[in-house]
Amino acid sequence: MIEVRELTRAFGKLTAVDRVSFSVNKGEIFGLVGPDGAGKTTTLRMLCTLMLPGSGEARVAGLDVTRHVDEVKDRIGYMAQRFGLYGDLTVGENMRFYADLFGVGSTGREALTAKLLEMTRMTPFRERPAAKLSGGMKQKLALMCTLLHKPEVLFLDEPTNGVDPVSRRDFWAILEQLAGEGMTVLVTTAYLDEAERCGRVALMHEGRLIRVDTPRGLKQSLPFACYEVRASDLRAARGLLRPPLAESCDFAGSVLHVFSHSSQEEVSAALRAGGLQSVEVKRITPSLEDVFIAMIRREQSRAA
Repeated sequence: MIEVRELTRAFGKLTAVDRVSFSVNKGEIFGLVGPDGAGKTTTLRMLCTLMLPGSGEARVAGLDVTRHVDEVKDRIGYMAQRFGLYGDLTVGENMRFYADLFGVGSTGREALTAKLLEMTRMTPFRERPAAKLSGGMKQKLALMCTLLHKPEVLFLDEPTNGVDPVSRRDFWAILEQLAGEGMTVLVTTAYLDEAERCGRVALMHEGRLIRVDTPRGLKQSLPFACYEVRASDLRAARGLLRPPLAESCDFAGSVLHVFSHSSQEEVSAALRAGGLQSVEVKRITPSLEDVFIAMIRREQSRAA
């Protein structure tokens, strides 16, 4: 449903998206993951025909995004980081307004509205002004408005940014239901725990695509072990855990997460040799956040 080949976009001397290539299958939830400035939103806007690529190709629902702009817009739903809800209109009035904008006919409109309200558990709030909704409810309303014309492909730009954990969970449950019904979903997020819920993930950094794989595949792809390290002085421990002993070492709350080719015993011995006390090293399964940080560190060391 989405095909991207060597997609590139520059703003002056800054290359925001650098020869990005990936594809997304029908009914898949695909995540573009990376920190602010990675190029996620620029990529999304090019796919939504809101911005022309500098070079490369992109097709959505079989249509070229540069040559078939109107046809692509008819087949997609796009939810920006700041969706244009009208605070003085109720939930139902916002939905009627966007249905008119999309040219949704009267036949079946009420049934579709009722279905969306039920799916998002927003039926009790139909008469509430949008300005009086919580952050999570506003995002649900924005999603409903985006779905009114029954798009084939749904683009969401950091839809749960600033939303409470319970609302984030509810929002993702809705996305999984939509994907189960055959809708293709491409979502950008900076939350690595959300990326775990995607079928596949594309890790982006400084405009480049580092890796595309399933969350499980990404965790298994690194050629070194991940260790959790506790010690009497974590800052001193981090100073000792440098190449070639460790590929990367970063704080993870009250412990260190270390990627290393060395054995657990070798890491422990090096820390004790450095004068640290109460050293504890154990091998763990890395989180997607651990993997992403390790991959970024490798990219930075290669570029240095």
